[in-house]
Amino acid sequence: MIEIKEERDLMERCAGGDREAFASLYTGHLSSLIRYIFLFTRSRELSEEIVQDVFVKIWEKKEGLLYVQSFQPYIFKTAKNLLLDHLRREQTENRYRNLTGPFSEESTDQTDSEIIYGQYFQLAQDAINQLPEKRKQIFELKTKEELSLDEIAEKLSISKSVVKKQLYAATNFVKDYLRKHGEMTTDMVIIMYFLSGIQ
Repeated sequence: MIEIKEERDLMERCAGGDREAFASLYTGHLSSLIRYIFLFTRSRELSEEIVQDVFVKIWEKKEGLLYVQSFQPYIFKTAKNLLLDHLRREQTENRYRNLTGPFSEESTDQTDSEIIYGQYFQLAQDAINQLPEKRKQIFELKTKEELSLDEIAEKLSISKSVVKKQLYAATNFVKDYLRKHGEMTTDMVIIMYFLSGIQ
């Protein structure tokens, strides 16, 4: 585990192009990041591929590390975004194969999976649309714009405790709505996880 002071030094050196510092950050967080991605992909190979993409992206934007408060939340947020990109890309590729490839039981299964996946996202959006206006605004500032609690509080001129309370209520409502209106599957668990990442 890298100490906070040491990590801060490594990030500053990395921002300046120090490859050894970058290697230290990489090895210090590699295993925990792979475990995190594996929870959703259930594929060691794919998890490692996404993690490699995470660190490539961080190196490409290494100058921004000067403004990062803590490295671990930063890489996990980057990983989450890349994982979502992968899921969307996979859906698009499957949809293209279904349109251009021969009809088969396998392609039917892929189409069904895409439809179900899309339905869960629509369910989540339906739930969000039922939130009181202010609660919905706070929820979307967190989940869509990925603002911190402090940033939301400042933006809306309310206290951090009010933001936290509203986010907690909104998340529970959305999760309960998904449970009541959809069968619990792996896709649904992933969607619920990303929606509830605010707690």
